[in-house]
Amino acid sequence: MSSQHIETVVLNTKFGKITAFKKNGVIRAKSIRYARSERFQEPVPVEHFVFDSRFQDKIPVCPQKLSPLVEKMIGRTPVEEFEPDESTQYLSITFPENISEKENLPVVVWIHGGSHEIGCGDLPTADPAEWVKEQNIIVVTVSYRLGLFGFLGGDEKRPPNLGLLDMIEALKWIKTNISDFGGHPENVTLLGQSSGGDAIAHLMISEGVDGLFQRVIIQSAPLGLRHKRQKMSAEFLKKTEEIKDEVDVYKMMDDYGKFVPSVIKYGLKAAMPFGTQYGFPPLCKEEESVEKWRENAKKYDVLIGLNNDETAFYLKTSEALNKYFGKGWGLKIMDKTVEKTTEFIYGTPARQFAENHAKGGGNVYLFRIHSNLKENAIGAPHCIDLPLIFGNESAWKSSEMLKNIPWERLHEHGIKLRALWAEFARTGKISNQLERPEILKIEKIEL
Repeated sequence: MSSQHIETVVLNTKFGKITAFKKNGVIRAKSIRYARSERFQEPVPVEHFVFDSRFQDKIPVCPQKLSPLVEKMIGRTPVEEFEPDESTQYLSITFPENISEKENLPVVVWIHGGSHEIGCGDLPTADPAEWVKEQNIIVVTVSYRLGLFGFLGGDEKRPPNLGLLDMIEALKWIKTNISDFGGHPENVTLLGQSSGGDAIAHLMISEGVDGLFQRVIIQSAPLGLRHKRQKMSAEFLKKTEEIKDEVDVYKMMDDYGKFVPSVIKYGLKAAMPFGTQYGFPPLCKEEESVEKWRENAKKYDVLIGLNNDETAFYLKTSEALNKYFGKGWGLKIMDKTVEKTTEFIYGTPARQFAENHAKGGGNVYLFRIHSNLKENAIGAPHCIDLPLIFGNESAWKSSEMLKNIPWERLHEHGIKLRALWAEFARTGKISNQLERPEILKIEKIEL
């Protein structure tokens, strides 16, 4: 089979006959609807597979505004491949071509990042084919409602946490159906980066998730921004009331942007105006959250961590800031600001989360990814872990973030990192038997 040959495969599952595609040693069943919803309503599970011709060549995405920063640092968003859909409850499954009927492979569920506002489960930069083929695992990528549709709300007409409820429906679907694809329904690991990691941390204390997953890998979760968001969310909700019934979703996306500056007064947390909200289903009150995580610690194996220079993604790529802080003493101030903000938003909260999990008797590892390249001034910023986990050189060729990093180096470290993460998904452990990339520091937290 040539590298470009794509073969159609029909899968007979209890959910129905699903058309999938075989290429380069993996099979992908894409854009399977697991639930559906009306605007600002809870998701309703779908009982049977129904083919949607829109998604034969398109990717379903929640309506969203493009991020100029993401376009610059990660690469151009393939909008021509997108099909906006408010009811964005879809998942795709990628699994090895050669899999026996009795095989129960570990399942990794990818919850994408994007500040709870942008992205989808099936972006080329998070195509799991390389990882699946290398490590003989199954990866399920999940799309869910974002922004105004999934992570604002605050009353009965516009309930919050709808994106989180979508994820729970996806996990229920996986629990019921993944064995038909060769996956083990009792060996499910949630993998999330950035806001996806934030969502996963909160799924650990959500109602209605018992038995749906056993492990979590939380990468670069901005847990330092999770506190005392109620007032900001309420104000943002009130500001956007006038556009909540807008029929034209493109106009709705254009209009809500004008309200974002109104929440800047809330400080760093305003960098992520959308998010999970405590005190509404499926979450507890904020003051109960730390104890709830400790109570649930024995249920889940945890691998949590960050990149060493997370906020360099935002600060060192700003032309305005570089004008004044790009060299000399200004650069030293910039480096110190990156260090302080990285620790406040990501580093300290990750360690506190890990230590709290260990206090509850849970199994937990804490990691940190560094950059050892002197010619790479940006260091190890937010999102540098994505090409390491997913590979896919062609998808990252226009990334400004990787401009001074040889792909061979990323690939060398990525193979080792993918092996470690897959081992954790299989066993819940990071052993000393596998080789560790020199950019990775990892420790088991025991208190």
